[in-house]
Amino acid sequence: MQLISSRMIPFLNAHSLAAGQAREALFRSDSGDFVLYLSDGMTVSANKERVIFLEPREALLWLNEPPADQGSFWT
Repeated sequence: MQLISSRMIPFLNAHSLAAGQAREALFRSDSGDFVLYLSDGMTVSANKERVIFLEPREALLWLNEPPADQGSFWT
């Protein structure tokens, strides 16, 4: 698996109003599939992580998202 790109997205926790940094990383597997890893960056006990399999078009959209739209795969 190869890391294509990663980024940090600042956010404000709705419950505690604490600032946080979500992490997103796009990987490409040896078979050519794209995998997007999402982590909210909170403490280990409250950490929310997801893995989403993307089509090539979706991976390109993620790579080219303008800064104002980054984090769109969380919804």
